[in-house]
Formats: sequence, structure tokens, C-alpha cells
Amino acid sequence: MRNRETAGAVSRDGARIGRIGRSPVRWHNALLALWTAVWFVVAERHGAVSWHYLRTGQQLLFRQIPGGGLALYANHPELQIGPVSFLVAALFEPFPIEVGEKLADAFMSGLGLYILVLVGRAAADHYRGSGLNHKRLQQRVLVAGAAFIPMWVEVSVRFAHLDDVLALFFTTLAVRALVRGNTTWVGVLLALAVDSKPWAVGFLPLLLALPRPARPRSAAWAVGLVAVAWLPFYLTHMETLAAARFAIPNQPASSLRWFGVHAAATPWWDRPAQMALGIALGALAVRRHRWTAVVMLAADARIVLDPSVYTYYNASVLLGTLIWDSIGQRRLVPWVSWVALISLYGSALLVPSDSARGFIRLAFAVGSAAYVLWWPQRSPRGGRSGRRAQSRPPRPSEADAVEVPHRRAETPRMETT
Repeated sequence: MRNRETAGAVSRDGARIGRIGRSPVRWHNALLALWTAVWFVVAERHGAVSWHYLRTGQQLLFRQIPGGGLALYANHPELQIGPVSFLVAALFEPFPIEVGEKLADAFMSGLGLYILVLVGRAAADHYRGSGLNHKRLQQRVLVAGAAFIPMWVEVSVRFAHLDDVLALFFTTLAVRALVRGNTTWVGVLLALAVDSKPWAVGFLPLLLALPRPARPRSAAWAVGLVAVAWLPFYLTHMETLAAARFAIPNQPASSLRWFGVHAAATPWWDRPAQMALGIALGALAVRRHRWTAVVMLAADARIVLDPSVYTYYNASVLLGTLIWDSIGQRRLVPWVSWVALISLYGSALLVPSDSARGFIRLAFAVGSAAYVLWWPQRSPRGGRSGRRAQSRPPRPSEADAVEVPHRRAETPRMETT
């Protein structure tokens, strides 16, 4: 009887641990919201640098200005933005321009906070039954999230790249679905990511982390929804193919310079190489039972081979490190996220040499890829091998089956993180 009462008290107290008073808001989420507000205020003064591309694109898509419709990409190859992003941008069109920009900035910032919640919940589900204390998990998300937020505000507020924001948001939802075993949704959400921004193709190796029988169906959903979004533009206007060859300047701080690429503009092979490298590294990560590194590796491939060096690119890297630090490893201190922030953002602000910044970016990409792929990882406790934990996230029913024998002795459950 005493043990039963103790277990009941732990369960009731566990529902309250980490919350602010009687509020359902978690203390680490409240701190991250405050941290986001600080960076939002700083960035908003010079924000929405690229929002006009989204406004123009959605006006073209809906034929509010000439030369749009299905001829959008054929006539405007500079709009390297997916149709889903234009559809979402249209939601802010009814407002006055400045009001619409502010609302879009706030909306995208809010998605960043929700990403942190999603990653926390995915980590809680992933480690359920492994003996990991949920307060320790919250601390890990807090520290990694503190590094993630500055780069998220960079992409969402300062540059207002709704396309990148949506690609990363849908990818995070896909990670959450992957952990929960919602196999169909993994394919749907990855397709929405690609339909928001084409470079999200590098995240498709997450499909390989699904159970083998579920892969064909999930992949079919991904391929089908990508085709539905993009084929109408290509089939009606073959000139759309030229948009894939759109070139941007090869900036002096680009890591491409360290590969001997000194051309003034994007080499013809660069974009295919980015996608191929990201997919290859992601597939290798899954093969090595480290699927949580897929997002980081795709982002590494992007920054190391891109001719441009815009700081908002780093948001994809920081999302990758957030997922890795929160789900992919068991160390309390998420140091990979902070190394990424200091290396990529710190060098952009403090290092005057273009060549040195390019080398730092290259060194981080190579070093972080080597670390997540080859560094020995600690296996979770509680009877779950490292191979199973990394190669295929368990379905909720499987996690419960593992958890039941230890339910009375474990720390409070983590699914409400």
C-alpha cells in the first residue's frame, strides 16, 4: 500500500514538475519565449529584408500582376521559392504592407518557439522508458534552444524568408511524426518541406529511418505531393527548367573558394552537388543508425557548397544541431549547438577576413559531419540498444511496452515536455 501511494504521488507531482505554478507552460519554454522576444526586438528594426520576394511571388501566382500563374518560374527564375510558401504568404496580403510584414515576422517567430516544443516532445517520446530524467531533458532543450533562437530570428525576422521557415518547420513536424511512428505523415510533411523550398530535398533520407515495410507508402506520398506542386509549372512552361540553373554571385567568403572554385557565379554543377551530398550523407547517417543527424548533415552540405554566405542559412544548421543535441545524444550539455552558433554566426560578426570565414565554415561542416557520423555514442539505458534507438524510432505502443516493467521505479513521464 505504501509503495502504491508513493507511486501515485510521484505520478501526480510529475505532472506538475517543470510548470510555472498551475499554468501548463513549462519553465524552459517561458525562458525561451522571453529570449525570442529579446532577439525579435533587436532584429525587427532592420527586418523583413526579403519579404518583397514573397509578396511579389504570391501576386504572380494568383495573377494579380502580369507574367504569373503557371509561368511564374519561367518568367522569374530568381524566385527560388516553393509554391506552398507563396500560398502561405497570401494570408498576409489583405493587410497594409507594413502591418502584413509585422504579422508575418511574428508568425514566423512563433513557429520557431513551436519547433522547440516539438523537438522537446519528440525527445521525450524517443527516450521514454530509457531512464532519462525529464528535467534533464528540459535543460538540454533550453540550452540548445538558446543557441537556436538567434539564428531562427535571423531567418524569420531579419530576412523574413518564409520559404526557409516553412521548410524547416515541416521537417521538424516530420521528425516528430517519425518518432511517433506516423509513417504516412513523414512522407506528407517532407513533401511540404520540399514544396516550400527545393533545397529541403536533402532531408528526404529521413524516409529511410522508417520501418522497411512502411517506406514505399511514405515515399509515394512524398513523391506524389512534390509532383502535384511542381509538375504543373514544368509541364505547361518548359522554360521553367531554366529556373534550376539560376546563378548567384560566388562570394569571396564562400567555402567554394577553398575547393579552388573562383568563378564569379554559381558553377553549373553546384546545386546538384549540394543535394546529392546532403542525401548521401543523410543515407549514411541512417545506415549508421544515427538518423537524428540527417537534418544537420543536409545543412552542412548546403553551407559548404553554396556560393553565398547569408547568415540566415545557419538556421538550418542550428535546427540540425538542436535535433541532434536533444534527441541524438545523451550528454547533458548540448555543446554542438553552441559550437555551431559561435563558429558560423560569431565568425560572420567578428572575423574580418573573407577567406578565414570560408575556412571556418568548411571546418565546422566537415568536423560536425565527422563527429555525428563516426564518434562513438552512448547507448540508452533501460534495455534499448543504441542501434534500435537510432535506426528506427519506436511506435508509441512499443515505447509503452518497454516502459511498463519500470513504471513504478522510473522518474516522472516526459511526454508533456
